[in-house]
Amino acid sequence: MNILVTGGAGYIGSHTCVALLEAGHSVIVLDNLSNSNYEVINKIQHLSGKEITFYEMDVTDPLAVSRVFQRHELDGVIHFAGLKAVGESVENPLIYYKNNLVGTLVLAEACLKYHVGRFVFSSSATVYGDNQVPFVESMELLPTTNPYGETKAMSERMLLDISKANSDFAVTLLRYFNPVGAHESGIIGEAPDGMPNNLMPYITKVAKGKLKLLRIFGKDYPTVDGTGVRDYIHVLDLADGHVAAIEGLFKGVNIYNLGTGKGTSVLELLKAFEQANNHVIPYEIVERRPGDIALCYANASKAEQELGWKAKRDLISMCRDAWRFEKNLKD
Repeated sequence: MNILVTGGAGYIGSHTCVALLEAGHSVIVLDNLSNSNYEVINKIQHLSGKEITFYEMDVTDPLAVSRVFQRHELDGVIHFAGLKAVGESVENPLIYYKNNLVGTLVLAEACLKYHVGRFVFSSSATVYGDNQVPFVESMELLPTTNPYGETKAMSERMLLDISKANSDFAVTLLRYFNPVGAHESGIIGEAPDGMPNNLMPYITKVAKGKLKLLRIFGKDYPTVDGTGVRDYIHVLDLADGHVAAIEGLFKGVNIYNLGTGKGTSVLELLKAFEQANNHVIPYEIVERRPGDIALCYANASKAEQELGWKAKRDLISMCRDAWRFEKNLKD
């Protein structure tokens, strides 16, 4: 299939592009490079041994997006492009609503106009809000605790309504949890611009000496050790989940959690990193971060039953691969 991947130069998008190419699909990437760089495109091609078509453009630009749909006979779209920092969304909600919602609408409109019937949306466990764990797909979505999560929930509802009104527009919503790790080659991985927003790249920056110590946001949650609990999933498992989704039987709307089904606290992840890489990470406890919840982990049985997908890689592998990539990064 010919697959358009928006945000394909980003962390999850780049790993999914490699997985798609290795599975025999053709890939067209659309990315504005706001949190990535063109060198990632070259790395994707190096790892896969195949060429991809790349467009540097913003997914919120309807004319630019339309030109891409005109030039290629697309079979499906995987939509990653969007702003994704929880804390930043609390500080700048308008930017998040404008960018994330408009981008989804522009792509959906293009799919209807050019008869592209497969749409995989990069959603998030944040749509569950502060719900009862483990999260299951049948749960009613709660008001989320931050604007980032709201943009994901609102995008889901928009796509659901559009699919209901257009029987030839099928949507798969992938609610995934906390991706970590990197390609086992160490060539691509999570490399955020500026200060990391996610836990693992923060840990690896401390391990490398680029940051003095790790800040842990809160130690008074009702969890095993007082720190927040999340479902950490290897980015390669997540990429495989997207391939399974785009290749799956498409009809109506399908919703899947992509996670391991296991909750891991911040301190447990820190200890796993130290064990995997024989590297002590200094840290300090600071106040809770706005928008965070105590517990977040998945029931991922539906994806296994219907897509034949299951997370395979363990926490130690996630930590080793993340550190390998960080060591290979040029400072």
